[in-house]
Amino acid sequence: MQTRAWLPPALLAAAVVLMQLGLSAAGRSFYLTQVTMAVYYAIVVLGLSLLMGYAGQVSLGHGAFFAIGGYLSAFLTTHSFAACKATAWARALEQVGVLVSRKSLYGTAELLTVTPGVAFVVAMLVTLAVATVIGYPSLRLKGHYLAMATLGFGLIVYRLLLGTPQLGAADGITGVPPWSLGFGLSVSGKSALRVQNYYLAWGVALGALMLLTNLVNSRVGRALRAIHDGETAANAMGVNTARIKLQAFVASALLAAAAGSLLTHFNEGVGPSEASALKSVRYVALVAAGGMASLRGALIVSTLLNFLSLRGWFGTYDNAVFGLLLIVIVSVAPDGPLRSLAAWLGKLFRPGNGGREAGHGAA
Repeated sequence: MQTRAWLPPALLAAAVVLMQLGLSAAGRSFYLTQVTMAVYYAIVVLGLSLLMGYAGQVSLGHGAFFAIGGYLSAFLTTHSFAACKATAWARALEQVGVLVSRKSLYGTAELLTVTPGVAFVVAMLVTLAVATVIGYPSLRLKGHYLAMATLGFGLIVYRLLLGTPQLGAADGITGVPPWSLGFGLSVSGKSALRVQNYYLAWGVALGALMLLTNLVNSRVGRALRAIHDGETAANAMGVNTARIKLQAFVASALLAAAAGSLLTHFNEGVGPSEASALKSVRYVALVAAGGMASLRGALIVSTLLNFLSLRGWFGTYDNAVFGLLLIVIVSVAPDGPLRSLAAWLGKLFRPGNGGREAGHGAA
């Protein structure tokens, strides 16, 4: 059983390595930039798959959580506190490493900004608080109240980002510094660090996949499936459905914010379009395309489709082709392409299958 549990992640990790080696050997290593971006977007879909596929709740506000993580990291690491440098609290924060001095984008000024690691922690804490405030009342109601509440929340965040000059308004925030992780690792979009960041993104994605897989196979996962099958019955069996749903919602929101923060440092900027309703709807559609309760399917399918969009393979017809692909996938393989492929391979290589076919042919 342990071998079977570790085999899919091991195969996926092997495919990740082979992809990088193949692209580098073919002189197409520049594709790794778009793959890295696609993986970060897929992490959002991965968390949403937990909420939709297992808890049976639909959120149309995960683009907003992604933007919260990205914008908080961007603002705190670019806004200068140099005017307060002489104060005692600024000196204390600088001594403990919360604030750091660095040059501006063009080297014309000395900035005093929050370090990326601290900004990331702040983004996670704010997301935790916001997701709890949004999810606590909504998840206790029946029907699609969560979807409506999160849609309204997403629209509010989007309009606030567009109308706030301190956050760059329609232009967003640029000049976000790389995030140095130590040991020679850095979240950055520089071409020299392309391969490194490719593996960093996949490392985060595979780590999240393994954590969520263990979660859905635990007691909490069984409670989530019970809620999905019938919330009233789950309540009757003693499952605290409100708490479990809230925990799943907060976990998925935190994954979205983490992906937003990492991608912001990779892209060295973030824009308000990340919080648009279209982005949130796209995440929901990708969950359906990968399989509602298929974590691996959500990760792989969303990475592939996002990569194709980021490369601009569909041109101005991107949304139309994207929608058509989703319709085909959901119609042909409603449980996700990976499960359909596994079922087909199981039938093809089932012991004795060849003998039965031969017998039918002789008859």
